Amino acid sequence: MKTILQMFGLTTALLIAASACLGAEKQKAQKQTITYPTIGTIERHDPRLDQLIPPGAKIEKLAEGYSWSEGPVWISRGGYLLFSDVPRNSVFKWMEGEGASAYLANSGYTGATPRGGEPGSNGLTVDSSGRLVLCEHGNRRVSRLNRQGFETLAQYYEFHRLNSPNDLVFKSNGDLYFTDPPYGLEGNNADPKKELLFNGVYRVDKKGAVTLLTSKLTFPNGLAFSPDEKTLYVANSDPKWAIWMAFEVSDDGTLGENRVFFDATAMAKDKPGMPDGLKVDRAGNLFATGPGGVLIFSPEGIHLGTLSTGEPTANCAWGNDGSMLYITVNHWLCRIQTTTKGKIP
Repeated sequence: MKTILQMFGLTTALLIAASACLGAEKQKAQKQTITYPTIGTIERHDPRLDQLIPPGAKIEKLAEGYSWSEGPVWISRGGYLLFSDVPRNSVFKWMEGEGASAYLANSGYTGATPRGGEPGSNGLTVDSSGRLVLCEHGNRRVSRLNRQGFETLAQYYEFHRLNSPNDLVFKSNGDLYFTDPPYGLEGNNADPKKELLFNGVYRVDKKGAVTLLTSKLTFPNGLAFSPDEKTLYVANSDPKWAIWMAFEVSDDGTLGENRVFFDATAMAKDKPGMPDGLKVDRAGNLFATGPGGVLIFSPEGIHLGTLSTGEPTANCAWGNDGSMLYITVNHWLCRIQTTTKGKIP
């Protein structure tokens, strides 16, 4: 009897092990065989684009059903993407093989009074410790998510409430730069709750001091540093002045001389979208959401081509090994495989 039981136990163990292996192989095969629908086209204006976006590349649609998807950020430690749905006041998570799922509720507005407009989180990034940092429209602040909850990093400038922080980026020394347009205020610039007479670009230093860097832009939006951090690019999402600005970054972290990097005002009259979120690859090329989709510029400001989505396109982020570009496109989450790489925060 003992021998039979031993044989039975061994057989069961082998069956369980085989079943587990088959299950793992099946899951692996399912991940490998997922075919996503594609959208849009690739507009190629300069041969140099072929070095960044390979011939035959497609824009894949990974998830849909969002009110206005925004602020994607790749979480390297978990191997997944987070992104905001601003009107729904939520952050969602997308992971290969698992798809999209709810991640964080009340991500930008925690007030008790119901409100409309765009109350949720917008731009997302992570700090050097991997903690999520959010631009909260409804709460009108920049915060960091800790185990204890939200920690406010910036909420006032000279005792005046910020408008509605929109996008943000860390400098390598730990300083945080962010934009503050009025989009999270239900009445925008005319909202009676607006306390500042301008829409600014700010810096929060490591001591927590908030410094106004410029009030030059009418609707400052996405921002990103050049690879050497000597230039800060800032989008201005104004249909009357749809541009990207390039600011020199001084040694003390403030902004110096500036110039219009690219003017898309004429394009904005015929194509959906405004200058919005942007990222820079390691060679200094800009991938900037704007009229028509994601516009790709050389470091000199030459328009190399466009990832044409056919929809208003909000933002983008590098993910995976740094060569995958994730794109938030109106109601969708999309991506495209590139042959360049960008820095993952």
